[in-house]
Amino acid sequence: MDKAGASGLMQGIPQAWDHVLQAVRDGFAAAGLAVPAWQRCALAAGLSGVSHAPWRDAFLARDPGFAALDAETDSFTMLMGAHGGHPGAILIAGTGSIAEALRADGSRATVGGWGFRVDDEGSGGWLGLQAVRHGLAAFDGRANPSPLARRVWMHCGDERETLQEWCGSAGQFEFAQLARAVFECEASDPVASRLLAQATSALEELAPVHVVGTAADESVAVDWLAADGERCDLVIIDIFLRTGSGLGVISAARRKRPQAALVVLSNYATEEMQSRCLARGADRVFDKSRDIDQLVAYCVALAARTPGELPH
Repeated sequence: MDKAGASGLMQGIPQAWDHVLQAVRDGFAAAGLAVPAWQRCALAAGLSGVSHAPWRDAFLARDPGFAALDAETDSFTMLMGAHGGHPGAILIAGTGSIAEALRADGSRATVGGWGFRVDDEGSGGWLGLQAVRHGLAAFDGRANPSPLARRVWMHCGDERETLQEWCGSAGQFEFAQLARAVFECEASDPVASRLLAQATSALEELAPVHVVGTAADESVAVDWLAADGERCDLVIIDIFLRTGSGLGVISAARRKRPQAALVVLSNYATEEMQSRCLARGADRVFDKSRDIDQLVAYCVALAARTPGELPH
């Protein structure tokens, strides 16, 4: 099913309803069913911005006639799905970032999620914003014209007027589209590598997640895996490294860390490469350009698993 588009309430109630209804229509079409009259449907919508009561009220007031309608935050909706309605916690890093928990007594706790202008550290929007700031500094001559800066110019414009026009009209979603460039430039650009390290630290502050090691080279990764160091529950591996290959890291991780879940996150997730990764011991393979949501869902399921069980 195709994505219907951004439906955060902060981007406008009419747009949110347009995209929600399109998503419902697409869902029926994917199931091979005719779309019934809204009066025969009940809708529960998980949307960012619902925590702001005036936006939530305005959204509900534009109900096109559903038999039943409710709206919750997107983070709490994902929390319910991830833990089957039971107490638990979730950390989300997509266009924005937020952590939410449901306690055993029914109370809730939320960290982050204050919005793109003042928060969302570690998210795709935040990464894109930092990339653009670096690109502008490089354009002015205040920073080196690194590979990441050139990617920003390719995307936003390579003249002052076009850069100003893009920055003046871009919102959180547009900035988030540049997050992919940060990942792709990590191996060749220290600025991109530093931004990803900052994003990791920011996300660690939102939830009880701890990154125990990183490596840009196959040899460094293999040595770390072989050492009797900290326990790790999940190893995320890219195929293209600064030196060596992620394929060797997969083999070493499967031998040295047999209890850890091994996933590959790469821009080169072809069918052939997926087969090679799985043959070496990877549990799942995700494409950086289209599978980030699936990777997040996998990690959520991994956190909720029983010992020895891996998500499907």
